[in-house]
Amino acid sequence: MSTRLSALAASVTLLTGLTGLTAPAASADQPPASAPAPAGGPVVNLATNPGFELPAPNLADWGSIPGWTCTGGPAEAAVTTAAPHTGTSALTVTPAGADSTGECAQTVAVQPNTTYTASAWVRGSFVHLGATGTGNDVAPAWTETTGGGWQQLTTRFTTGPNARSIRLYVHGWYQQGPFSVDDVHVDGPAPAPAVQAGSVPTTDKVVFFTVDDGWQRTPEAEKFIADHHLPITAFPLPMPAGTDPGFFQRVTAVPGSSVQDHSVSHADLSKLPLAQQQVEICDARDAMTRLFGTAPVLFRPPSFAWNADTLQAAANCGIRTVLTADADFSWGAANIWHPGPLQPGDVVLMHWSDTLATDLQRALAAADAAGLKPAGVVDYLH
Repeated sequence: MSTRLSALAASVTLLTGLTGLTAPAASADQPPASAPAPAGGPVVNLATNPGFELPAPNLADWGSIPGWTCTGGPAEAAVTTAAPHTGTSALTVTPAGADSTGECAQTVAVQPNTTYTASAWVRGSFVHLGATGTGNDVAPAWTETTGGGWQQLTTRFTTGPNARSIRLYVHGWYQQGPFSVDDVHVDGPAPAPAVQAGSVPTTDKVVFFTVDDGWQRTPEAEKFIADHHLPITAFPLPMPAGTDPGFFQRVTAVPGSSVQDHSVSHADLSKLPLAQQQVEICDARDAMTRLFGTAPVLFRPPSFAWNADTLQAAANCGIRTVLTADADFSWGAANIWHPGPLQPGDVVLMHWSDTLATDLQRALAAADAAGLKPAGVVDYLH
């Protein structure tokens, strides 16, 4: 315990030196006067599930906090209805051991060379709010104690020239007890909406095979992909991907292949408000990143159901392209939704199903007949 308390004292001294604070902190260093001005467009709150009011999507991991990843999982972090700052809910974290700060975090899409203001209302002792990956180090905002009530922490940061996302975090401190968080903000200009595409403009003689969902994983499909050295763009849901990540690693081992985002619950996103669509897309992005080590750059809307909010929600999750298709070879079908045979740049839809091996064989024959070769779609979308 003495070691942790010594670390706490040292951290307080360091943070006080960084922020110039002599009392419980409510903000961190401000960007210099020469910092770039915010980009054009209205200032909005970019945080996902900022008030902890949104329900977890169907098929989400039990106990997960929509929009957030907490290091201690449900053993430490839970949404509670006890005395929130506003609304009906807040996040309460009870670090489970002496080595835990109870950190919860989320990835937020940002623009380069732009100033953002992050804030959160907190309750507890030695609660911290900060951001990493900004390109310009800024000390976290923190407070020694909120005296049993709610206190707002605020920090500002200016992103570097290469920053496209930041990691926003809140945490307590070792052996300092529970803390609560509510009404989180990352205020700044929203990214431009993602672009919807059903095909890829190219004169190269290529076609793109995409495979959705992931519930039925057959050795026949895996063997066909390996034997024919097929680049596959996989859009699995987090639950089947997490059940058998090795399968998806094997079927996307051919160069050009990748694993992308298909939402958490396969819901009709066009019937959900933007905030819930953002949870569906961002949480699936986080799951794919944890499982496969690379953040998705494409989003496939379930059942091709999307609207303008989908494009903004995808952009808020750092995704630039919402990809549908212009041909469907699933479950024995051979539908091309334009006149004539497959054309360069066509995106072909299939599903991880018990017919996938024969579906792939039929799609490959159609591509061969049109003089096209399968390629990786990510290589063609920039």
